[in-house]
Amino acid sequence: LFKDGSAAIVMETTSLNFGLLSEKEQEAVVASYKALINSLSFPLQILVRSAKKDISTYMSYLYAAYQKIINPKLKELMTGHINFITESIKKKNVLSKKFYLVIPFSSLELGVSKSFMAFATRSGPLPFSQDYVLTKAKLALNPRKDHLNRQMGRLGLKLKQLNSSELTELYYQIYNTEVSQPK
Repeated sequence: LFKDGSAAIVMETTSLNFGLLSEKEQEAVVASYKALINSLSFPLQILVRSAKKDISTYMSYLYAAYQKIINPKLKELMTGHINFITESIKKKNVLSKKFYLVIPFSSLELGVSKSFMAFATRSGPLPFSQDYVLTKAKLALNPRKDHLNRQMGRLGLKLKQLNSSELTELYYQIYNTEVSQPK
């Protein structure tokens, strides 16, 4: 909920590896995505977040597992795997990609005219209680969220609405990229 009476729902979506699908499966995904886009009667923002993946924990795990191996052939296989991972990291950045859908609710959907909004933002908050605005926003946003859930289900994707702490963490990661490390 924003100060001007607008609101938004932010949902994280699963992903699928399009390149691993057969040609017929790819065609079905494209047709479902086309149906999704054509079915929208409301604005939608799509956020793709790419960040360097920290795999130091995974590498520590591999080294610890290597130390415990007694069988020389298994040790040789583990050495090969560790070398493969190390070389892969040197050749290209390992990125983590996360996808988010943002469904906005405009304060204009409260029935307040633009001219009144200009006056209200100069002189203070909206003439509605926070509970009223939240109720109106939920009434408008929940059907949109349900529609997206159905349409994304056709693509084999699942949506998860972010709660306040998850949103705070996401914003922190976006605005503090040099400090935060994605999980």
